[in-house]
Amino acid sequence: MLYELYYWPSIQGRGEYIRLALEDAGAKYIDVAREQGGMDKMYRFLEGPSVKRAPYAPPFLKSGNLVIGQTSNILLYLGPRLGLAPRSEADRLWAHQLQLTVADLVEEISEVHHPIAGMLYYEQQKREAKRRAEDFRKRRIPKYLGYFEKAIERNGRSGYAVGNRATYVDLSLFQIVEGLRYAFPRAMKRHERKLKRLAALRDKIATRPRLAAYLASERRIPFNEMGIFRRYPELDG
Repeated sequence: MLYELYYWPSIQGRGEYIRLALEDAGAKYIDVAREQGGMDKMYRFLEGPSVKRAPYAPPFLKSGNLVIGQTSNILLYLGPRLGLAPRSEADRLWAHQLQLTVADLVEEISEVHHPIAGMLYYEQQKREAKRRAEDFRKRRIPKYLGYFEKAIERNGRSGYAVGNRATYVDLSLFQIVEGLRYAFPRAMKRHERKLKRLAALRDKIATRPRLAAYLASERRIPFNEMGIFRRYPELDG
């Protein structure tokens, strides 16, 4: 199966969670918007009248005749096909629930630097962003990451979030830790003292051979101040 991933070509963003799964599994895929003419192709899917079930926004995935939108929904579809989902229905639903919680956190991270409106520049809402960042650092980071820490603990001795082997949720938690370390290095250094299992999971995922090769390659777009995780020192307390 050759998958087609449609997402913005210059940021990691929400598309990165899908890239990580595809790369870790060694799946064949095209990152369409990074190819010549890819942006036009992506806009045709979003705006073309011939697409019956058009996605609301990137990322979306084309798999055969299917066009699937929303990051969590895409991972729910890909997980079993890539060997990155639990086998039992109860565990698959739990993995999906955790991934939806990741999506909630991603939205809050984005709203730290854009608390008023996504269409305004960061510089137009810096005062509000500073207030939002203070609450995010003090309350939201420990609340979310503490929840994932407990999920790993309750799962037993495997060190993963669900079951006894890595799933797409573990890859997503890796990305969350990486991104927050980039955007809030000082805050994360404090919080990670209480997040030993989550930090250990991040390290374990980073050494998976295909993923390590991807992270060291040019395919991995660097963190930057156009994506979800942005490093503004004034927001790090």
